[in-house]
Amino acid sequence: MQYVVGIIAIIIGFLITWKADWLMDNVGRIAWAEEHLSSGFGGTRLMYKLIGIGVIILSFLLMTGILKGVMKAIFAPKSPV
Repeated sequence: MQYVVGIIAIIIGFLITWKADWLMDNVGRIAWAEEHLSSGFGGTRLMYKLIGIGVIILSFLLMTGILKGVMKAIFAPKSPV
C-alpha cells in the first residue's frame, strides 16, 4: 500500500513542480514567498516548485520505509525505541 501511495504522491509532486505557472495563475500568489524568495520576480513560482520537490522527497522516504525513522529522530530524539 505504501508503494501505491508513494507513486501517487510522486506524480502529484511532479505535477506541482511542472505546472507551477498554472498553479500561480489559478491559486494565486503567496505573499511570504514574494517577499522572501523573490529576486525581482518568481518567488511564488519557486515556492510551488520547492513544495513539489518536497512532496517527491517525502514520497521516496515513505516508499523506502525511512520516513518513520526520520520523523522519530526529529520529533522524539531521546525516546526509547
